[in-house]
Parts: sequence; structure tokens; C-alpha cells
Amino acid sequence: MPPPVLTPDVLLPAFAPWLDMAGLGVFAASGALAAARRGQTPVTLAFFALITGVGGGTVRDLLIGAPVFWVHDARWSGVCLAMAAIIWSTPERWWRGAALDWFDAVGLAAYAVYGAAKALGYGVPPLPAALMGVVTGCVGGIIRDVLAQEPSILMRPELYVTAAALAAGLYVALRVLGADAWLAAGGAGAAGFALRAAAIRWKLALPAYGGR
Repeated sequence: MPPPVLTPDVLLPAFAPWLDMAGLGVFAASGALAAARRGQTPVTLAFFALITGVGGGTVRDLLIGAPVFWVHDARWSGVCLAMAAIIWSTPERWWRGAALDWFDAVGLAAYAVYGAAKALGYGVPPLPAALMGVVTGCVGGIIRDVLAQEPSILMRPELYVTAAALAAGLYVALRVLGADAWLAAGGAGAAGFALRAAAIRWKLALPAYGGR
């Protein structure tokens, strides 16, 4: 039996904008927190929130030939600026500890799933679509770390890109097999978040190059 035909209206269901909004919001918060921890100004918090929130999606849209989402709709930059304002106006004690890591983990899973769904909706084949999910989920955090002069998440040992790949790849696989969009998104997002959460909690990492 041939696989089901994948069309944009099927692959970008009604939940997609909300998933996109959730991923963007928590990524923006993680960017604002990175600036706040360095005692920066509200303008810097806003810039970090914006660049972290829209970074991955911008690269994805340019690669798949879609209109860059936040340029054509003011809601997305508004969400980023609102998250920066929330971080700026709340006590520092609320954001101590691993808050940045957990915000980033939620954003990673949600954005990886949405990025893969959008790529499929624009006719990108399954494997490149899954890779677009990884790009969507990871690029914003990479830009944030570079601007904050932190070691890039790519250069840290614990699982990160792997969690994004799990979320995006599982979503694409489930959709190709004909799974319901809600089920595929929920299962894939939960799996990606669970793997990243386990990596944060237990410092899980892939084996490093041994240089034999």
C-alpha cells in the first residue's frame, strides 16, 4: 500500500500557529534571561529575546522558500518583546538555577516539531524536512550563546541537537505513516523534551571522538 499523499493543508493543521507561538515565546524568554544574567539593559534584553526567538525560523524560511514569518506578521516580534518585558520586570530570584535550560528545552521540542511540519507543508521531502526541524530548533539558541559569549550548545557534551532531531524526525515519520497531526506533534514534542530533560538532569551525552 503506498504512503498517504502529503499536502500543505494536511501538514499544517490548526494547532501549528499555537505550537509556533509557544516555541518562539520560550526561546525569546531564554534569550532575555541570557542577557539579564549579565546585568544588561532592557534594550539588550529585547534584542536577545528577538534574535533568539526568530533566529531558527528565519533560517528555515529562507531555506525552504517561505516568506520570513516575523517580517510579515507583527505578532511574532510582539511576543518576543513581551517576553523580554516580563523577564525585565520580575525579580531575579525567579530565574535562578536552571530556568534558562528548561525554557530552552521546551522551545527546542516545540520549534523542532513545527519546523518539520512547515517544511513538509512547503513540499520539502521527509528527510530534509526533519533537518529543517533541527535547524528551526537549534539556530536561535546557537545565536544566543554566541552573542552572550558562552560556549555554544553545539560544543557542550550533553544531548541537544539529538533531542531536536528526535522530535523533528519522529514527527515526520509519524505523519508519513498517516498518524493524526495532533498525535504526531504531541508524541514527537514530548519525546524531544523528555530526551533533553534527561540530558539536563543526568548530563547524558553521546560518546566523544577518541582520536585513535
